[in-house]
Amino acid sequence: MTARAPAGAFAGFLNHERAEIEKVLAAVAATLAGEAPPPLSDALHYALDAPGKRLRPALVVAAHHAASGRPAARALRLLACSVELIHTYSLMHDDLPCMDDDDLRRGRPTTHRVYGEAVAAVAAATLVPAAFRILLEGAEAMGLAPGQRRALAQELARGAGGGGMVGGQVLDLEAEGTTIGMVELEGIHARKTGALFAAALRMGGIAGGASAHAVHALGEAGSALGLAFQVSDDVLDETGESSVLGKTAGRDRALAKSTFAALLGVAGARRRAEQAADVAIRSLRTAGLVDATLVGLVRFAVERDR
Repeated sequence: MTARAPAGAFAGFLNHERAEIEKVLAAVAATLAGEAPPPLSDALHYALDAPGKRLRPALVVAAHHAASGRPAARALRLLACSVELIHTYSLMHDDLPCMDDDDLRRGRPTTHRVYGEAVAAVAAATLVPAAFRILLEGAEAMGLAPGQRRALAQELARGAGGGGMVGGQVLDLEAEGTTIGMVELEGIHARKTGALFAAALRMGGIAGGASAHAVHALGEAGSALGLAFQVSDDVLDETGESSVLGKTAGRDRALAKSTFAALLGVAGARRRAEQAADVAIRSLRTAGLVDATLVGLVRFAVERDR
């Protein structure tokens, strides 16, 4: 790795942002649940209250600061939480019996194990329009221009849609039980994981008034960061414990999925994650956006234990 963030400073940022984002998510959950009938309201509370890394909204905040130099306010975190709502919906659907059929997520039973498949599926779908609602509320509160608001909505839609996360999920399901090569595997996760990481960084840049060149570089960094994160996820699935991961360890092997750990071995996969992280930092450097926080987020993607 060519650059490192001070561990203490980065840990402070991530812990602070996680706490602030949790506050915003709690308010969003209360609003959504207040509008919905039970048991939908209960499932929404359950899903959004589950503890998470909150890495994607933190990326929005960090990119905004790198582009603008301004501290985060609640309006920015509201906008950032739109990405977390999309991510949460994807996890809820990913865990369903028609997908990965998992019992554990974020350290507790999956939403469909508690509220049933139908309620979990509908609750997850509820988070999609809610994400765009809070994105626009946050952008308006920040005083962003109409063109910026439109660009933000387009970024989130592209990252989450058929050309991004959802398309990657379809390709991932189709690849179960088959053997695919490195090019195909990286293509799946460029969509399934990388597209939303790229959207988060690009959104932060757009909200921070970054140039088109800088926004492009942030997107390239996000794609590489998403790859580093996914490769590390595959390693953790092989080497971690469910009690630490907060989800079922060894699930990829049980589903006969092609993974980076299976193709490269654990040591080789770790090297691939480091290479992808280096690409992310080089992309940031091209736009003059390397700072301790962004580098720390890249390091976290490859050094985390869950």
